[in-house]
Amino acid sequence: MTTTQPVSGARTPSRQGGLPMAALLALATAVFVTSLTETLPVGVLPAMSADLAVSESAMGQSVTVYAVGTALTALPLTAATAGWRRRRLLLTAMAGFAAANTVTAVSTDYALTMTARALAGVAAGLAWALLAGYASRMVAPELRGRAIAVVMTGIPLALSLGVPAGTFLGRVAGWSAAFLAMTALAVLVIAWIAAAVPDFPGEPRRGGKVTGALAVPGVRPVLLVTLVFVLAHTVLYAYVAAYVTHLGLGDRTDAVLLVFGAASLLGIWTVGAHIHRALRRLTVASSLLVALGAALLAAASGSTIAVYAAAALWGLGWGGVPTLLQTAAGRAGGPLADSAQAMLVTLWNVAMAGGGVLGGLLLDRLGAGALPWSTLLLLAPALAVVLAARTHAFPSGSGPADRAGAAG
Repeated sequence: MTTTQPVSGARTPSRQGGLPMAALLALATAVFVTSLTETLPVGVLPAMSADLAVSESAMGQSVTVYAVGTALTALPLTAATAGWRRRRLLLTAMAGFAAANTVTAVSTDYALTMTARALAGVAAGLAWALLAGYASRMVAPELRGRAIAVVMTGIPLALSLGVPAGTFLGRVAGWSAAFLAMTALAVLVIAWIAAAVPDFPGEPRRGGKVTGALAVPGVRPVLLVTLVFVLAHTVLYAYVAAYVTHLGLGDRTDAVLLVFGAASLLGIWTVGAHIHRALRRLTVASSLLVALGAALLAAASGSTIAVYAAAALWGLGWGGVPTLLQTAAGRAGGPLADSAQAMLVTLWNVAMAGGGVLGGLLLDRLGAGALPWSTLLLLAPALAVVLAARTHAFPSGSGPADRAGAAG
């Protein structure tokens, strides 16, 4: 991150003490609402497809276009808005998200709905590219990992609590009500950010492309790990209901996801408590835990206890991954951290879209049994890169790379 001080009057209490929780929780809520809105159609798919007169498979692409909107525009928009003050940019992104999501909620036309979903993804991607860097700039160097961990709690909360709650609201009040609830929450977040989040200048204009951060040592390994790790996770997560049904436990899918979500929260808490001195060890541990969870799922053979244990291991490993990779990108990127974050957001969403496609192909051609094994195979190169990139991307302890990232 850049070390430019906030504008006069901006509040950064953490530079003298602890974490500025009001500001960090505002950012965490922004993560929650944008992450939940990405996957919300999954829970209300039949109703949406019926109302818009399309097949469920066609309606399912509303998740894909959201991710594609993010992936295609996060980099160019980050470059175009590099000089904007951070709070102004974040408020603009959240306002755009709220507007596009409202159109989704009231639309009765499939093409308009898909366009609105893509635009919501564009706005969400711009916000995501800002949030980890924003959290880092509000706190002292030794607290940056914890600050990012607080912000990233929005992701496991969206998956473990938000999706079931949104599905329930959609069933009781209709799918439009579920999307309107996301708009209302986004408006609340906008007011919260305006009141509690300090402002910072944008990145200095360097005359180059946002992809110039690729030349910074350590950025490319972090991005490669992001692409492969998220792909490995999504191949299994996107079709976990199909796999649990394959095991004969289809009526336990909600419980399995709840165990996964609860373990994810524990994982992100553990990462937040130790990331400032153990980024490398935690990334290795997370990779191994997800791999162990996938292996146990592959060998579960319908055992309920084994499936729950596998979900717990998987969630414990996955929960802190967004924080670990965002922190690694920020540290490696240094003064080009926001650009590195934008590339990470792009690759994250490419991997999510790719995981959905790859998982679907595997399910159709090889059956559900191939899904956890595919996750295991994909995790192997990700772990190999983490182990090899020990100087800049995933350094040991609090060495030079850590200090450079903290100062950057």
